Amino acid sequence: MESVKLTNQKGGAINSVSIADTAPLRLRGLLGRDKLTDEQGLLITPCNSVHTFGMKYAIDVVYLNKHNQVIKLVRELSPRRLSWCLRAKKVLELAPGSAHLNNINQGDTLSW
Repeated sequence: MESVKLTNQKGGAINSVSIADTAPLRLRGLLGRDKLTDEQGLLITPCNSVHTFGMKYAIDVVYLNKHNQVIKLVRELSPRRLSWCLRAKKVLELAPGSAHLNNINQGDTLSW
């Protein structure tokens, strides 16, 4: 799986973001993986919804439009939950609290 460094215009950075851009990678997501660190993330594309069924930890969920602009942010989505944003084209999954630590907010544009 390809990995990139993600930054926002405010200077925040996540050093190791894996890209899930095939059906098998998108389907697996974070299931069965260890908890993310503050330096890790998973970018799922295309995607506009996620679930945390089968996960043992919460995640921050960042919904992006086609221009990589944050259009919705769900902080600390607990296990056994659903979340969606029909306008989203991509979803960035982060460790709980990482969106805050990296100053990621609605309206920000992310790049990699």
